[in-house]
Amino acid sequence: MRVHLIDGTFELFRTFFGAPAAEVDGREVGATRALVRSFGALLRGGEVSHVGVAFDHVIESFRNDLFAGYKTGDGLDPRLVSQFELAERATAALGVAVWPMVEFEADDALATAAVALAERPDVEQVVIVSPDKDLTQCVRGDRIITWDRMRGTFLDEPGVVAKFGVPPASIPDLLALVGDDADGIPGLPRWGMRTAATVLARWHRIEDIPDDPARWQVPVRGAAGLATTLRERRVDALLYKRLATLRIDAPIACGLDDIAWRGVDGPALAAIAAEVGVDVPALGLTSRT
Repeated sequence: MRVHLIDGTFELFRTFFGAPAAEVDGREVGATRALVRSFGALLRGGEVSHVGVAFDHVIESFRNDLFAGYKTGDGLDPRLVSQFELAERATAALGVAVWPMVEFEADDALATAAVALAERPDVEQVVIVSPDKDLTQCVRGDRIITWDRMRGTFLDEPGVVAKFGVPPASIPDLLALVGDDADGIPGLPRWGMRTAATVLARWHRIEDIPDDPARWQVPVRGAAGLATTLRERRVDALLYKRLATLRIDAPIACGLDDIAWRGVDGPALAAIAAEVGVDVPALGLTSRT
């Protein structure tokens, strides 16, 4: 069987910025309304039998204790933040397993579930539904892949290498060197994507890159200066790598029974529909029996 693990936070942000705003009883619900319709279309397609959705219940996580500059919820539109809990309830009403994360991040939940489920012999493939480059570190051959629903593209392990220049296991190292603005990871000065990928394609891990650029064994412009930066700030780079590395021990229930989709929760969905203004029959989904 194929299982689907969805980045709910990304989906909520996408619908908030991409779907029309809408108010019900003075409350903004447009993103959640669009989310329900989007997830409904996915479930109605008939290819999803086991699915879990991870949300950041709050933006902050244990990583904020490790690095003061890590992303926070500061500056987020209150109309988006006000829909976090609503989106979780709406997704649960669709009969989907929901993982609302607090100390860990949604990506950690997805990584945890992906690794656990990929070890099962009765799981043919794990599909992580997200375009987030952070999650490509979870890809394993064609057993764990990522799916960008909007672009209709999939990334298996060769696809990750083709896109980023490094295998999945080196994605945290790559992000540590070049930075990740979305997560507040600054990276190292002058280390660009092409340079970092070239060096990591040879050495794979920041820990293994020699201090002496003469030993890098790959042609890199400005290698001496880059090596000096890395030598002086290797401790920082390793901290950034820790921030970029997804945890696979998030406290979630992710067995096959936990994520089996058996239809919507009729009463709960009816209540959500009234709250956000969704036409339940138009979703075309069956209720649990």
